[in-house]
Amino acid sequence: MIESRNAIVTGSTRGIGEAIARALATDGCNVMMNGFGDADEIERKRASIEADTGATVKFHGADLSDENQLDDLTSSAVDAFGSVDILVNNAVIRYFHDIENFDRKDWNHALAVNVTAPFLLSQNVLPGMRAQGWGRIVNFSSVLGLAARSGRADYVTSKTAMLGLTRAVAAETRSEKNITCNALCPGSVLTPNTEMKIAELADETGLSADEAKDEYLRRRGQTTGYIEPARVAGLVTFLCQDAASDITGAAIPIDRGRSATWLDGAGE
Repeated sequence: MIESRNAIVTGSTRGIGEAIARALATDGCNVMMNGFGDADEIERKRASIEADTGATVKFHGADLSDENQLDDLTSSAVDAFGSVDILVNNAVIRYFHDIENFDRKDWNHALAVNVTAPFLLSQNVLPGMRAQGWGRIVNFSSVLGLAARSGRADYVTSKTAMLGLTRAVAAETRSEKNITCNALCPGSVLTPNTEMKIAELADETGLSADEAKDEYLRRRGQTTGYIEPARVAGLVTFLCQDAASDITGAAIPIDRGRSATWLDGAGE
């Protein structure tokens, strides 16, 4: 059980991160949410999760590209809950440029949020996890940490780096019986960001909303439907349980077999 544990979940004001925050709180965790968006909407979501679950749920609006704000996020969680037992590095910044036209400011911003922030937050919470003899770090990679698409250099690089960081943390905590670090590699999850891309595809192609939804998946080789955020959240909560204490350093696809079948249908 993970009841009475304390978690930080980055990028948790919508999509997968929001689902994770709710799932952890449902299982009895206190949760520090983090992300950006409309302040009133964030407060509505925070209050809803807290009221529905009975857990203590707080919000910290740290800009993950700012090291001082990262440190304040960690210390605020410790002040609120007494410890950070679970860290979920879910937040991500995406740009869509080919390499020749990639603005260096955007590149540095993406790496700061997508790679440096998870490293620094892990650095911040690991001493406390070691002291108490229990901890869980769940990093978010992607199917694009296992292979690449054009025009996604920042995302592919970031998500590949998350696999390396996961293995490095797992290697350094191997002797700790109850500290684990694992990475999830989702395929196409039906999140607000995905819905935005589907709408853009519909506008570009003249397809209906339903046709664009299917075409978006077809272009990504995930032909059996979208993954629900709640299913990803369920895998996170499993990895945080004592039953998962033997799993560390793993890169776990949750992609309906997409990454296992890259060549299926090639040349058709």
